Amino acid sequence: MISGKGITKTFKQRGSVLAGRTVQALRGVDFQIPKGGAASFIGESGCGKTTLGRIIAGLETYDTGEITIDGVSVTSPKDRLFRKVQMIHQDPYSALNPTRTIHQTLRAPLELRAKQTRRPKSWIDERAHEVLGLVGLDPASVIGRYPHQLSGGMRQRVVIARALTVDPEMLVADEATSMIDVSLRLGILALLKDLRERLGVSVLFITHDVATARYIGDDGELYVIYRGQVIERGSVDTIISDPVHPYTQSLLSAIPVLHGLEEPGPEPVVPTEALDAGHEDAGCLFARRCPFRTEECETGRPVLGLTEGVPQEHACFHPKSRDVVATHLGRV
Repeated sequence: MISGKGITKTFKQRGSVLAGRTVQALRGVDFQIPKGGAASFIGESGCGKTTLGRIIAGLETYDTGEITIDGVSVTSPKDRLFRKVQMIHQDPYSALNPTRTIHQTLRAPLELRAKQTRRPKSWIDERAHEVLGLVGLDPASVIGRYPHQLSGGMRQRVVIARALTVDPEMLVADEATSMIDVSLRLGILALLKDLRERLGVSVLFITHDVATARYIGDDGELYVIYRGQVIERGSVDTIISDPVHPYTQSLLSAIPVLHGLEEPGPEPVVPTEALDAGHEDAGCLFARRCPFRTEECETGRPVLGLTEGVPQEHACFHPKSRDVVATHLGRV
């Protein structure tokens, strides 16, 4: 299990105009992802979900808070425990070295793994073929090729295979299907779901797409993130079918509807203003854009928690269930 408590992260802006100003990427985020479980971080661009994913994978430092892996606190990205978490990057075209064959790409981490576990050299090639087979590729036809000789979907499968070479306990998939053809996306999603079921690895899916989050972790938890704060958290189906935070409702209201096949939700929630990330309010982070704000929202900041009659955690002074999703929204 990997968990975090009170994770904060602040970036200093660069450039002659913005030099010295800071951006709060994360504001005291708590999370918990069980072994073999699934979780999804969802929110608009710039909300902090990718930063949080990189911190969980040990690729980014954080300012304050605590992360524990299997009950052991980790404080540095160099901690060996972070090897249990592997990142699947968004762009399969830049994630692989163009000058190295697929065999060379997989061999490097496997050589290190063989040395650590005192395995014979013959195991390296055997394992390389094995992980390629696990991700649905034909090892014989792929292993000698260079990345430019593969399609985007095949490259992403190689990236996943490389992550599997170190026997991870968790895969962090950051928009893992956004840069490959639409026709190939379902195959990658099905692969991640299959690996979770067959190998028992946890999957953290970072996305802005509600449908993909639902497909990957239909039995997991959904974290809705806004400006670095988790504003709603609960089971995927609960939040999608019965959101109570106006920001979550605005996200779900934006789902495209196939007219004639589905009807839009009867209560769409539309933010009253465009996002101004540089403006820092004393109250609720969503208050300036919320059509239901009150004076309390403008002066006090709600914290994530439970209230009577609401099954999921939320950070809202006035949570209310609204039907915002298309009436027949199906799964991917």
